[in-house]
Amino acid sequence: MDRTERFHLIDQMLQNQRFVTRDQFLETLEVSLATFKRDLEYLRDRLGAPIVWDRERRAYTYERSESDDAPSPLPGLWFNTAEIQALLTMNAWLENLQPGLLSEHIQPLQARIRALLDRGDHSVDELTRRIRILTRSRRSEHPDFFPLLIQALLNRKRLCIRHFHRARGETSEREVSPQRLTFYRDNWYLDCWCHRREAIRSFAVDAIESLELLPVGARELADEELDRELGGGYGIFSGRERRWALLRFSPEQARWVAREEWHPEQEAEFEADGHYRLRLPYSQEPELVMDILRYGAAVEVLEPESLRQRLREEIERMRQLYAEQADNNTSK
Repeated sequence: MDRTERFHLIDQMLQNQRFVTRDQFLETLEVSLATFKRDLEYLRDRLGAPIVWDRERRAYTYERSESDDAPSPLPGLWFNTAEIQALLTMNAWLENLQPGLLSEHIQPLQARIRALLDRGDHSVDELTRRIRILTRSRRSEHPDFFPLLIQALLNRKRLCIRHFHRARGETSEREVSPQRLTFYRDNWYLDCWCHRREAIRSFAVDAIESLELLPVGARELADEELDRELGGGYGIFSGRERRWALLRFSPEQARWVAREEWHPEQEAEFEADGHYRLRLPYSQEPELVMDILRYGAAVEVLEPESLRQRLREEIERMRQLYAEQADNNTSK
């Protein structure tokens, strides 16, 4: 637990319990008495926290005036990284939400989130102006589809969907039993049982051209079965059969990649010269190939050979593309 987290916890304990003994603090914070005293000193002197010692109860508390039932929010005490990201993301999404069935419930929820952001020394408007939450590669879904998707999902009904397969450039009609909606890399996906293929499939919601709610009960699948099929390998487009990729990043790129999690089961190590080896499971290659290509010559696929060959072929197609463009420009 770092210092900022301890400050949060001290404030939370005093807010919730009102009176907190020294032993309770030491046990919860898991620090020495000397460290705890330094934290209190910083909170009092630097952040202006009105923490006082109550001799009768032999406990710490926030000093309250006779007119105040509770102390003011601790000045200068800020959210941690996860909290500020979650609150600002929710606020941004609610602001951009299209009017719908939940509109009457959204306004109180957003007001509560803005109230949380508004605590402390800075207004929520200042926070949202100074701290931005940006999304990348977000695609637009049909605004009328989500109510039907949610209805089918929660009422356990089947759907008839017309879906565009981007890779093949084809549109097909499927009867599916929806299992869950997944938000991945700023886009929505419908995880379902496809009755045409008799298999688990995941469809990008923005690629659904039309859908119809059917008066037929959905087939129910266990979460464990969905996770085995969709959560075993790298990315969302995974499957039961898993292979392992071994990537080797340059020392320069390793400074960034070493702090990233590509997969919960990844294995990684630094070489003596600063290169970084990353080993991770995958089931299907397309998404992994796209992410590897982002790093250009700063990464090499060491294993397996099939993945190396896939990269060679893709790089050769890219080389031919640019070579043809160069030849065309020269001939003009």
